[in-house]
Order: sequence, then structure tokens, then C-alpha cells
Amino acid sequence: MPGTLVPMEKRNITNEKPVVIVGAGLAGSEAALQLARRGFRVELHEMRPAVGTPVHKTGYAAELVCSNSLKSMKPASAAGMQKHELDRLGSFLYRQAKSDAVPAGGALAVDRDEFARHVTEALEQSPNIALVRGEVASIEALAAGASAVIVASGPLTSDALAADVAHLAGKESLAFFDAAAPIVTAESLDMTRVFRQSRYEDASDAQGAEQGDYLNAPFDKEQYEAFIGELVNADRTILRDFETRDLFQACQPIEEIARKGKDAPRFGTLKPVGLTDPRTGRRPWAALQLRAENADRTAYNLVGFQTNLKFGEQQRVFRMIPGLEHAEFVRYGVMHRNTFIDAPRLLDSSLRLRTPQADALAAPVFVAGQLAGTEGYCEAIRSGLHAALSVAAALTGIEPVALPRETAFGALLAYATDPQTADYQPMHVNFGIMPPLDQHRRNKRERYEAYAERGAAALESYVAALVRAGLLDDAADDDGAER
Repeated sequence: MPGTLVPMEKRNITNEKPVVIVGAGLAGSEAALQLARRGFRVELHEMRPAVGTPVHKTGYAAELVCSNSLKSMKPASAAGMQKHELDRLGSFLYRQAKSDAVPAGGALAVDRDEFARHVTEALEQSPNIALVRGEVASIEALAAGASAVIVASGPLTSDALAADVAHLAGKESLAFFDAAAPIVTAESLDMTRVFRQSRYEDASDAQGAEQGDYLNAPFDKEQYEAFIGELVNADRTILRDFETRDLFQACQPIEEIARKGKDAPRFGTLKPVGLTDPRTGRRPWAALQLRAENADRTAYNLVGFQTNLKFGEQQRVFRMIPGLEHAEFVRYGVMHRNTFIDAPRLLDSSLRLRTPQADALAAPVFVAGQLAGTEGYCEAIRSGLHAALSVAAALTGIEPVALPRETAFGALLAYATDPQTADYQPMHVNFGIMPPLDQHRRNKRERYEAYAERGAAALESYVAALVRAGLLDDAADDDGAER
């Protein structure tokens, strides 16, 4: 079987207590199948159909509730890089998705019912997996009878379990809504228009020493009024009833602020106070501030631009901002129910929860999928696979192998577990959070190809290290065949 760990029976290791996994979504199902394939006994808990959610329709594992698309298959894309990783590491769900694929151009899309049914059948038919139906309310109770626990309960974690996770993580470290601003690549910004400066900082000092903490996109009056006109009339995503009750009270979308009056953003998020446009020597009429999303300053967050606009509308309207005319979006703004933990302050690179409360439990606790703050179907699958590798290493006394930042999931993992990541919000894999290339490439296609080539080389080093450590048996080629 490509991508399998050396079976436990070949190591003379007993597994008296099962690995307990909470949640049979994409991450939990992948983790269960990976561990079972390697000889671990797994107890997989899923509350559906006994306890439903506002969006799920069936009791199947791995049910896709939004789009049926797993995004681009293009090798020179972040999504394509991640699929290559899933393939090389022997992901069960990725292989199943390809088997249940439906035509979708350059993307991988699945027949969602067939996909979920086949994953459920695989879980039910595995002799090493016990699929337990019913709600889990206490991680501590599960840990008492487990060798390890993986919590992968997803964005619609039940209230009872969320309260227990909050206890383990710290109440202020659990969010129930995802209200995130867009993020754009630094390379796509027009630096002849955008300037670096913190408020009340001398403009010449900021430009010369590049010490300003923010980039600023300045509007004149005409540009600002045209932007606001399009912003308030743009198409919005319709939120579900259970999302609208509290979400807007917690965080107002920028378009809702603009509806209160065309100058409302100019006296709030877009206020120009303390800024001087070096091109004019004067304060702009309004200004958007952009904050670096990582230490490499390869991606920037549009400060205060939480939004409920449709993705296409975000691209159209936000490119009206001076200096963002050619912005490349690595994450669009979102506002929806999405329970997740403050991963940079809670998880290590193995996805283990490191808090005093968690460390005091009878078994180590790992967190995977959207609850860990990753966003996206393949990201959830990949995090489940990563958690399975981490648990296997921990239970067999093997030193975990570090995942290179140059890989797609390695970059996301580094971002999600870096204590320096501020104001953490869920993220897809993207080029904006990957380490900068050694040599800048102005051509976007060449740049993406370079990221992919570098990532593929880093992945091969990672696979080789896993094999040497005994954590990976036969690696898989791109077509899934053993080599």
C-alpha cells in the first residue's frame, strides 16, 4: 500500500488502548484510515445522525456541505502542490476523491454523495476502526481510555464539546465565528502608489528605513466616493439564519459600515489621520492600511476589511483601491460560523494541544481540520494525515520529522503554529505564506512554477526522512503507484 507506515506488528508494539478521534469529517476520517492502515486500533466518534447540524443532510462521514470542488489540480498552484503532497503521502481521501471525480475543468470536483458513501464504507469495513455514533461532551473522559486523542470536530462543533474544548484551550482562545479580512500578496501591490508608514511617523524616515509597520493605500476624494458607491451596491453572500443572529453584532462588515453613511469608513477603518502621502506631501482624503501577515512580508491583510461580499465582488471592488489594481488575493474575506482555536498559541508543529489542562490528561490531545484553524477541504484532509503521522510517531517512540516550510502544508502549518502570528484567522494554502524565493521573478507564471518546483524538492526530502525514520514505508509516485 503506497504511503503506509511500517505496520505495528513488525515492531512488536502493543496497542492496548485505541486512538480516539472525535469527528468523522474530512480530517477525522483521513486520520482514522491512516492509523488503521498502520495497525492502530481506532475509535472514531461521530455525533451525526443522532445529533444533527444546521447544514449536514446525512449521517455519512466526510460529507461535503458547501461546494463539491476540491480546487485546482494545476501543478503550479498552491492547491495543486497540496494535492501532490497528498498523493505522495498516500492519502486515502484524496485517492477516493479522484475515484469519485466529476468533470470540473482544471479542478477536482466529486460526486459528494458517492464520495461520502465510499469513505463511510471504508471506515465501517476496516477491522481496526470502531465507528461510534453519538455526541462527545468530554475530552477528558475519552482520554482516560485512549492512547491518544485527535479532536477533529469541525466548524460546527456542538455547544457541549465546544465548551469542553474551551476549557482545555482557554476560554478566550476559542472563536465561534470567522470574520476575516482579505489578504493579498506583497508582489502584486503597486509600490509607486502604496507607501510604508505608521500613523504619526515621519514619512521620509519610514520610506528610507522601511520601519513603518503598515503599508497605506491613499484615496483622493473622487477615488474614495467611486469606491464607496461600488462597495455598498456589491453582491453579498446570504448568511444562514443561525449565523446572522450574533455575527454582525460581533464584527460589522466594511460594506455595512459604508451603508451608515459614505463618510463612515473615512472616520473609521479608512481614516487618514497621522498619515502623509509622500507623493503629495499632504494627508490623503482616506487611506486603507495593510498589515504584514508574516515575518517575510510576502502577504498583507486589508486592515478592518471584514466583509460579506461574494468573492468575485471582492476582487472587483477592492481592486478599485489605489495601489491594489492588480492585487492577487491569497484569501478572500469571509464571515460565517466557524469554530476554531487560537492555533499559534495552542498547537505545536505536530498539531498537539499544549496547555496545562491538556497536558494533565491521561493521553496526548491533537487537533486537526478546521477546528485547528485551517480552511479548505484538502487542507482538512492533509491536517488529518499530519495528525495521524504525529500520533504514530508519539506512540511508537519515534522522533517526529519536521515538515519543510517550502511545501504547501508546511507553509500553512508554520503560519498556523507560529506564536508571532497575530489576530489569527483560518487560512487556505497559498503562495503568500511561503518563504520568499531566492530570486525574484516578475512573471507570475514563472514565479508559481518556481514555488512548485522548490516545494516538490522539499517534499522529496521530507518523504526520504520519513522513510529513514520508519514512519513511511513505500512512497508513492504521482500516479499513486508504488516505486
